[in-house]
Amino acid sequence: MKIWAHRGCSQIYPENTLTSFEKAMNIPGLAGIELDIQLTKDGELVVIHDERVNRTTEGYGFVKDYSLNELRKLHIFTGIGQESEKIPTMREVMDLLLPKLKSYDGGEDSEGIRLNIELKTSSIRYPGIEEKICELVKEMGVEHAIVYSSFLIESLVKIHDICPTAELGVLDDALSNCLYKTILLEQMWNMQPGTIALHPGGGKIDFPKEFFAGRTVRAWFGGHLYPEAPTNVKMDLERFELAGVTDVFLNEPEKYL
Repeated sequence: MKIWAHRGCSQIYPENTLTSFEKAMNIPGLAGIELDIQLTKDGELVVIHDERVNRTTEGYGFVKDYSLNELRKLHIFTGIGQESEKIPTMREVMDLLLPKLKSYDGGEDSEGIRLNIELKTSSIRYPGIEEKICELVKEMGVEHAIVYSSFLIESLVKIHDICPTAELGVLDDALSNCLYKTILLEQMWNMQPGTIALHPGGGKIDFPKEFFAGRTVRAWFGGHLYPEAPTNVKMDLERFELAGVTDVFLNEPEKYL
């Protein structure tokens, strides 16, 4: 079972921050890190999960209505007596992770990690976001270490048009929906079955594994996020492995590695 850090180490550090990514990238045995991207009013790629800034900062309103400079004035609370953080740009995150991404060689014993970039385009259709992220990844020279995922099929189609060799992951709440969409895309592009990964919610692995044998299945879980208190309870990953899940996105990867 491969373990990915969901928004970084997002149980004990604020999600999608440079600190949460820095802590995650140095966990031995970690397969990769997952994060979310959106666009500011002035077209800058920023790393944040919610379409609104309300939950993670003292601000209010949509990311799309802020310029980058305006977003930079918001604070992400990191604890009493500690310095707050800012919403990072995608370039800042890439600069941080670059050594680990470049050293990923695809092997099981690789010291490098991969990066799953989720395009948050299902609620707000950010024009040009696909071109911008593909251009940045190409500039950094780490195409081999990137997985692009989205709930919006149109975004994945656009990524494929821009970079036909890019690895894709279809997001949905249920595995059955992921599989249906994935098969349509693979047939449309004449791909070998299993080329595109399935990214279902971990609570809806609703097909027997015989239906998706040989496919990469990266299940995601909600769970507790900083600053909620840790549960101190570990998931039974063996149960998911027996159900055909190959990878998991977890808020507490350090607890399992």
